Amino acid sequence: MPHRILDDYTKHYGSGTYTVEHYDVNLVVKLASNHLDGRATLLIRALEDLNEIELNLNGLKVSKATCQGRKVSVGKKHHRVVVSTPSQVKAGEHIELQLRYAGNPSVDNSLWGEVGWEELTDGVLVSGQPVGASTWFPCNDHPSHKSSYRFEISTDAGYRVVANGNLISHRRAATRETWVHEQREPMATYLATLQIGRYREISFDRGGHLVAYAVPGTDLPVRGAFAKQGDMAEIFEKKFGPYPFEHYKIVVVDDELEIPLEAQGMSIFGRNHLSLDWEAQRLIAHEFAHQWFGNSLTPDRWQDIWLNEGFACFSEWVYSDQAGIMSLEQRARAAYKMLDELPQDLQIGDPGPEDMFDDRVYKRGALTLYALMKALGDQTFYAMLQDWTGTYQHKSVDTNKFTEHVKKHALGVDVSSILEQWLDELALPDFPA
Repeated sequence: MPHRILDDYTKHYGSGTYTVEHYDVNLVVKLASNHLDGRATLLIRALEDLNEIELNLNGLKVSKATCQGRKVSVGKKHHRVVVSTPSQVKAGEHIELQLRYAGNPSVDNSLWGEVGWEELTDGVLVSGQPVGASTWFPCNDHPSHKSSYRFEISTDAGYRVVANGNLISHRRAATRETWVHEQREPMATYLATLQIGRYREISFDRGGHLVAYAVPGTDLPVRGAFAKQGDMAEIFEKKFGPYPFEHYKIVVVDDELEIPLEAQGMSIFGRNHLSLDWEAQRLIAHEFAHQWFGNSLTPDRWQDIWLNEGFACFSEWVYSDQAGIMSLEQRARAAYKMLDELPQDLQIGDPGPEDMFDDRVYKRGALTLYALMKALGDQTFYAMLQDWTGTYQHKSVDTNKFTEHVKKHALGVDVSSILEQWLDELALPDFPA
């Protein structure tokens, strides 16, 4: 039976035939040899009648699979591991699938560069967006599927594991330490992460909700670079609604990173981002804003990536304005000027897989929101955003849902026309009056 493509942007990833309601991922990681021994238990609900389960797992080999406690056969189709079920699974039924797997994990050299499991100078970094999850655990790798998770990670003594969710337990042995995290709020696979390093905890006086992890000796630069994080939280909660998770973790790796990375409830920065300069601060604001836009509200398809990146870029401008650095209008005009000088050949609402992370998606996506703000007025616009984040908290969204949502708040405003001009047409509209 030929595979049905779930998403044209990531053709080899994700399946619409089932969803995983819960992942239990148990790993033993040996850092010196970069070797991983894994056991993953997946609670699966069939969305249609099934005789097999197609999973994404790259660079690692499955040694054993059981379904409902019975040993089952495992095959390979291109980028997918195919597990047969003992008997047909009817739509709506639940099954438990357990896989043992091992190997030397590495990045996936994807269309979007190296994503997934990456060795650092001293430790491990995982960057999941958009298809990196399958480099360390078997999964249904698409953002339309959100699940709860439990991670139990054992690694070398002296190293800390930082993962999504709450730290449930930590135990030490002579040569190894084991860290258990639980992520209860639904999470897309690309937002699942673990970071391993010689990290020490740096607490901020924010009621325990904000914590940073960095190597010893970096307390002062970390505290300095993230000194405004509390202000950002107050501004974003005022504009976008309550922070959607229990904690916010900051991991600063002891390497330089080209760009920071966001994961659910967490952001990862390089030591080169420890600065109070605007370029570093806007990235800190950008990644933090993804907790609302991308992590709590997750795009149902990669085509709507502007719902992540346009909103996070707009959030940079909101912080700049509220912190008195540069007004929102000045930021918008600077972005407009930049876009006006670039080729106008990209449809922001459907940029195509090669260009889904093009800077024009970020900037013109942000200008789309600026145009809506000008049309609705500040008060109505931010009330609409707060209702948006509240209505769809921990759910999947798309541009159609956003359009209909804005219309409820925008009486007398031609919302469809505004969004079509900014998202669907190639030519850059006039700067919003």
